[in-house]
Amino acid sequence: MTLSDSFGRVHSDLRISLTDRCSLRCTYCMPADGVPWLPRDSMLSTEELVRVARVGVEAGIRAIRLTGGEPLLRPDVVDVVAALAALRGPHGAPELSLTTNALRLPELAAPLREAGLSRVNISLDTLRPDRFKELTRRDKFDETIAGIEAAREAGLSPIKLNTVAMYGVNDDEIVDLARFAVERGLHLRFIEQMPLDPGHTWDRQRMVTAGDIIAALEAEWTLTPAEDRGSAPAQRYLLDGGPATVGVIASVTAPFCGACDRLRLTADGQLRNCLFARTETDVRAALRSGGTDAQIDAAIRECLAGKKAGHGIGDPEFRQPDRPMSAIGG
Repeated sequence: MTLSDSFGRVHSDLRISLTDRCSLRCTYCMPADGVPWLPRDSMLSTEELVRVARVGVEAGIRAIRLTGGEPLLRPDVVDVVAALAALRGPHGAPELSLTTNALRLPELAAPLREAGLSRVNISLDTLRPDRFKELTRRDKFDETIAGIEAAREAGLSPIKLNTVAMYGVNDDEIVDLARFAVERGLHLRFIEQMPLDPGHTWDRQRMVTAGDIIAALEAEWTLTPAEDRGSAPAQRYLLDGGPATVGVIASVTAPFCGACDRLRLTADGQLRNCLFARTETDVRAALRSGGTDAQIDAAIRECLAGKKAGHGIGDPEFRQPDRPMSAIGG
């Protein structure tokens, strides 16, 4: 039986947050002083999170993305990847990917690849070291670029770069970032900024939209929509007919909720059916009270049963999630 919600959407993508800790303090994600970290005893052990993943894979999960916080801060991240790579379900082994700020990739890219990681998504919002320091509140630009190169050398593919486009911050770098990615064979994805900022100051009227991003790119290239994206969040565009592409994730102006196939597991064992969900399903309680696999499976299905038709951004009653982005998992 597939993992379906009440709208008939089949879920095959599980996002697992390994930690809420992060080595950067990006302005759109976290306050300068950080946020209160989750208590360590509330965090799922490797055995616990792998067990949830196994139940999910046996029920039809085909892809697992490891997120954070910064997942590479988890000391046993290579062991986690190896354990997940050994899982098997009706569709075989799940595809394993990871979203990272790349700072620890110079030392970990090769071991992660050997353990079974297929690809990485790397956050890169600017090519200017001074701007990077201002955005992340850390002087780590060179380390990020070194991490990207380490991922390439390790054979992780495709390497996707995630860029949050922001007015007056980095919207003047749209073409430069795209050129940087194309020259290196990387897959750049521009992302509309979503209401997940720590200060709750997000303003749709000041958001760089997908239309703005496309207009900037069209000043340099002819854009042609690529194939049907299915459940993928990014609409890909061929640059001058290809093969190079750039993706645009229009979460706000052109939501793709109708094709969403994602389920999230937080680092402290809460299942979330949407990035913007205001309710969670506690699977940690079942794990730590001797619950059976059937009970874990039931918790997953209970979570999906409550999934709404869409994220609701723009609705009068919309409210940001209580958790910060670092505690939800990307």
